[in-house]
Amino acid sequence: MLIRLRYAALSAVIVMFGAGVPAAIATGAVKVGYARVQGGEVPARSAPDSPPRQLIVPDLVAIVPTGITAAQVSAIGGLAGVRAVLAVAGGRVVINGRTVSVLGVPPQAFRSWTPPAAAADAAIWARLSGGQLVASGVAASGLGIPGVDAIVDGDVATRLGLIADVAVLINAPAADLATLMSQVRAVIGPGGTVRNLVPVVAVTSLPVDDEVPAGRPANWLDLYRESAARCCPGLSWTVLAAIGEIESGDGANNGPSSAGALGPMQFLPSTWRIWGTDGFGRAGPPDIMNPLDAVPSAARMLCAGGAASGGAALSAAIFGYNHATWYVSEVLALAGEYAQEYP
Repeated sequence: MLIRLRYAALSAVIVMFGAGVPAAIATGAVKVGYARVQGGEVPARSAPDSPPRQLIVPDLVAIVPTGITAAQVSAIGGLAGVRAVLAVAGGRVVINGRTVSVLGVPPQAFRSWTPPAAAADAAIWARLSGGQLVASGVAASGLGIPGVDAIVDGDVATRLGLIADVAVLINAPAADLATLMSQVRAVIGPGGTVRNLVPVVAVTSLPVDDEVPAGRPANWLDLYRESAARCCPGLSWTVLAAIGEIESGDGANNGPSSAGALGPMQFLPSTWRIWGTDGFGRAGPPDIMNPLDAVPSAARMLCAGGAASGGAALSAAIFGYNHATWYVSEVLALAGEYAQEYP
């Protein structure tokens, strides 16, 4: 259920819809800034917004070679179990004599659908929002989407002649995917294709840090690591990292939520009164808004639910944190992705 493995399954889709697009953009026909080579010029644009509040894992992709209509996108988004959809442009173009497969995306929206390290890499999104053509593996934390050479924003996609809304990414963690695929096919018609992006992969183990530096954590990753080691030995720090990312985007949105939850780990005040811990923060009453207290408190709550034992006990503890089966799946999927990105 790892995000990057789901993108690997997307590669065949990109090649499929890209093959039907004429490679007709000759060198110099469209000026496109390239993040890696000397290239064209584009007007400067405003910097991208802050990192996304949460990451979204693609479960299905629907493809129509001629493009998916706005009504069809809306209908897919309204199907039972669907939590998010994102339409992207795509095709093959010739740039500097080389044929490349390119996705055209809305940068800030697409950022939520990428792996954690890529989503956190501000340089990628600054270049993309600035009108540059960004190589899929442009950095160590790059997008790494097999079958896709580069991504561009919507304006550049139009100038390159990419097919608008040729594919729709679908996030539906709570749905029966076989049933949902049939429903999506009914929406897009016989000319479209629906692919399952969920690989048959189970996260069998997650890294556990037995030794961590003493003292106050210097950053979010250190905070997750130290909180797990100190408050729940045996719990992988990646689970805390996944919960922190899903709940608040590592403190980017501290609420209150519609249910009244607060802080980077989104505790209800009533729950905080039970599990609030004076962790790495200032001495005194635990602060629900302070990640130095909130993350250790989350570790303590998970540990009481048996999270350190792993397996079914870990899943049950995560369910106790947020009573939804889709939430358990998303946390474990994202924890696996963190384990892959930060071995």
